[in-house]
Amino acid sequence: MAQKPGDLAERMSNRGEPVEGIMRETFRLPVEAARIKAREIIREFPHGGYMTIVEQWRQLPDGQIELTMRSLRAAD
Repeated sequence: MAQKPGDLAERMSNRGEPVEGIMRETFRLPVEAARIKAREIIREFPHGGYMTIVEQWRQLPDGQIELTMRSLRAAD
């Protein structure tokens, strides 16, 4: 069966281990909890050689917020 680029992207986004120094984690939270989590992420100082950012977010049909955190290796 031929695989589509989207299949690879989906598999890669679901991995929990860093790939070439990058790790992503997705959360689905109620609006207020998502705001708190995003503020937490933004305030974090580079920890353990990694810098964390909110890569993307969207509001789901059920009203929850889905946000993806991305951890990158911080520069020396």
